[in-house]
Amino acid sequence: MAKLDLLLGLQWGDEGKGKVVDALTPKYDMVCRFQGGPNAGHTIEFDGKKFVLHTIPSGAFNDKCINVIGNGVIIDAKILKDEIDGLAAAGIDLTQRLMISNKAHLILPTHRVLDAANEKALGKMKIGSTLKGIGPTYTDKTARRGLRIGDIMMSDFKIRYENIKAKHYQQIRDLDFDINEVRLDGMSFADYEKVWFDAVDFLKTFRFVESEYLINKYLDEGKSVLAEGAQGSMLDVDFGSYPFVTSSSVIAAGACSGLGVAPGRIGKVYGIFKAYCTRVGTGPFPTELFDTTGEMLRANGHEFGATTGRPRRTGWLDIPALKYACMLSGVTDLMMMKSDVMDELQEIKVCMGYEYKGQVIDYLPYDACTETLKPVYTTIKGWNCKIGDSDRKTEVRIPEKLEEYIRFIEEKVGVPIKFVSYSPDRNDNILR
Repeated sequence: MAKLDLLLGLQWGDEGKGKVVDALTPKYDMVCRFQGGPNAGHTIEFDGKKFVLHTIPSGAFNDKCINVIGNGVIIDAKILKDEIDGLAAAGIDLTQRLMISNKAHLILPTHRVLDAANEKALGKMKIGSTLKGIGPTYTDKTARRGLRIGDIMMSDFKIRYENIKAKHYQQIRDLDFDINEVRLDGMSFADYEKVWFDAVDFLKTFRFVESEYLINKYLDEGKSVLAEGAQGSMLDVDFGSYPFVTSSSVIAAGACSGLGVAPGRIGKVYGIFKAYCTRVGTGPFPTELFDTTGEMLRANGHEFGATTGRPRRTGWLDIPALKYACMLSGVTDLMMMKSDVMDELQEIKVCMGYEYKGQVIDYLPYDACTETLKPVYTTIKGWNCKIGDSDRKTEVRIPEKLEEYIRFIEEKVGVPIKFVSYSPDRNDNILR
């Protein structure tokens, strides 16, 4: 009986999960998304082309791999159709290799309007939502009034849709928000709604499945399955920097509920992190940099959101936060991304703890969102050289000082770093 391997982001998202999944998929028969929605974008680059996947699992580029959108994912039909069409235009046909859980919830057009209305009402306390309707959709899911993929095939689907839409209209009015105030992908609400219904009809051409049975059947048959998470562990709804978090469980436990797989069936847990840290939107970020080094990390790392284009906040690596994320999910293997972004630095700082209420601590306290955590740093010498050969003809070796940085992280976190990425290209990786 096979185990399900799991790939997670360990920071505040944008760690480079798409590239790692793409690199791993030749080993797997199936890749599954288990939570989140189109608020996340996994970027994959190869052969001079760049693809951003928002809902589709990153196994899309392996023609021998089945891709499953699990029950824990929420789906905007229009965004998913656009993504499928974009891949088809690049010669990637998913009609036989993409399956969607009947139990995955739908993001309705009014969910996106509610998202905008809620953010406007919060004013300076806004969460920093991507305005994709994620929070309102998960709210309806837990309130037991959501619509799911399987409902698309029901004869009364339009009636159910109109009933929920009416409830949303009332909520939007209560927030003193004009529905005509918002543009959805550049369209008025009425125009977007028409396009959305066309996309719903399009999705009917794909297989809707009881994904929990399918995934467990694959494992029973000894086939290899990889679960792919979205966002990052520090955005988890329970253990992240609440309330500046996403609306789903991002850690390993979320894969069990988001796919219908028992905890005992989890095998390897791959944890992805950057050699530094980034965060999008509001919320605490103890190691954030506001100087030229921060600007350099943003520029060299092309740190702009794959979904929103927003500039990401940048900062030094945070060891207590990384260790916390590893603990929550039982990470077995670490994968470090974007080491090349720091090639030019002669010195690198690493956060080892925080000054908090007159003492130094090495954990994240409950009130981290309301109390200032001042980072306590140690300084490490940078490698101050380019990693890898631009023509890729020679074996790439890890510079001595980078190896020291890697070993330092391994010692402090207690998990081995098995994979080091040194460029966005799918081939530029070093296995340790």
